[in-house]
Amino acid sequence: MAQYQCTEHVKSFLTELPKCEHHLHLEGTLEPSLLFELAERNNVSLPNHFPPTVEACNERYANFADLQDFLDHYYIGMSVLIKEDDFYDLAMEYFSRAHKDGCLHSEVFFDPQGHVERGISVDVVVQGFDRACKDANAKFGTTNKLIMCLLRHLPAASGIETIDSTAKYFENGTIHGLGLDSAEKPFPPELFTECYGLIKSKFPQVGLTAHAGEEGDHTYVSNSLDLLNVSRIDHGVNSKNDEQLMKRLAEGRIMLSMCPLSNVKLQVVKDVSELPIALFLENDVPFSINVR
Repeated sequence: MAQYQCTEHVKSFLTELPKCEHHLHLEGTLEPSLLFELAERNNVSLPNHFPPTVEACNERYANFADLQDFLDHYYIGMSVLIKEDDFYDLAMEYFSRAHKDGCLHSEVFFDPQGHVERGISVDVVVQGFDRACKDANAKFGTTNKLIMCLLRHLPAASGIETIDSTAKYFENGTIHGLGLDSAEKPFPPELFTECYGLIKSKFPQVGLTAHAGEEGDHTYVSNSLDLLNVSRIDHGVNSKNDEQLMKRLAEGRIMLSMCPLSNVKLQVVKDVSELPIALFLENDVPFSINVR
């Protein structure tokens, strides 16, 4: 990717440019240094096959084979998050880095089901992240919104239970949005129509989004729009393969939250030049560029 690195002048300009983050998984920001610190703090034993040091972990993280390979390590990282302060520390580390990068507003995903199934109360998760959002606002002057994601590899019934258990946070505005993430195949959006319908009926003010068209084909995008009534699509790369879908995205001003470097790291594409960024610009498809 060296041929796409910008000049120092452009890099300086981009560094100073105010930014907004639309696609960031808080659990995915867990740096190896904090991971090992929390493992020791909470007396959590990591699997034998997991990299044993910060350096080895960084090296392994640089060479994911695909999305599932990343997710396997993602869920291992989750295991060290036990107490409210752990979730707070994780989020505050991200908000601090984002502030240094000039990010003024962040809309961040989190996956409560991945913690609840380990015996962690959903209140511990949400309250830790919410406290970090508020402290980041006070310390850095940034604004931050939480988007609760449902894990698509789990049954829709689990999603309904999760929505019920977090209802008070949707009602009081602590959680601003609902999303859908984890392995895209073979878990199409139609499996989660009841979950999204429940949110739409009980909390119509809540924003709806879904990961689609990263691994799945363009029908994952169109079905997310038709069946889940989302107003945003996360990734959406494969929308490129349907001209009518691109036209719909453009006319409806439906934004794609794209993550080019993540797509390369997870082998969605081999190089950023393969991404349809120019095509989306030509077709007036709204998109934003995000971290991961």
